[in-house]
Amino acid sequence: MERRHTASRLALLLACAAVPAMALAGCSSGSGSSDAKSTAPSGSSSTGSGSSGGSATPTLAPAKFAALPASCKAVAQTTVNALVPKAKTPGGSPVKSDDITSRAGCSWTGNGKDGYQYRWLSVTLQRFTSSTALGAAEDQAKKRYTEQVGTLNQVPGAASATLTGFGDQAASVGSKATVAKVTSQNDSVVVRSGNVVILVEFNGAGLEGKKNPSAGDVQSGAQRAAKEAVAAVAAANA
Repeated sequence: MERRHTASRLALLLACAAVPAMALAGCSSGSGSSDAKSTAPSGSSSTGSGSSGGSATPTLAPAKFAALPASCKAVAQTTVNALVPKAKTPGGSPVKSDDITSRAGCSWTGNGKDGYQYRWLSVTLQRFTSSTALGAAEDQAKKRYTEQVGTLNQVPGAASATLTGFGDQAASVGSKATVAKVTSQNDSVVVRSGNVVILVEFNGAGLEGKKNPSAGDVQSGAQRAAKEAVAAVAAANA
């Protein structure tokens, strides 16, 4: 019993270390992040007619996607089962959001079949709309994509690679984090598809001396989930 308790405690610590600050919620706790309201674009267009001086309001390209999929359905259940065996909440823990049509997220965590293989999977979806104040939706998404990749690359020892076949822009960033003498293997995939930015994070660690998953396995798992999330966005707008 004592070893199981320790494994759970280490899993929580690892989750806290592995989650970047720009994720929707901290450490997959299920409590909404206070940053969601202040940092996420509201997605609402400016309704003001501008000044009466006579200058024409510029015409902005319409957003490609008008909706987001249900965040906990963005990844197939078979994929969740494969990446996070015996997840504590198989259906996922949705992140609280003021506007799930603009920003949403879901996460899964578990310690594997034997209780000593920690896994954490998170999917964050952010949709932008064209606004006279903020600009075209796709331009906003491009900026956000660049910011997220840049933030991930600031982690010491991070290794990034450009991906193809994942929407309009995509990158994979691998790293490690050590907490309480346990080192987790982490991989994050950032994708921009039109005016939507998707962040998939997948972390794994062997607890109490158990072998860690390989960097390649964690990377392929993150990419598998990312491809499904991109497809889910397209399906939600079909």
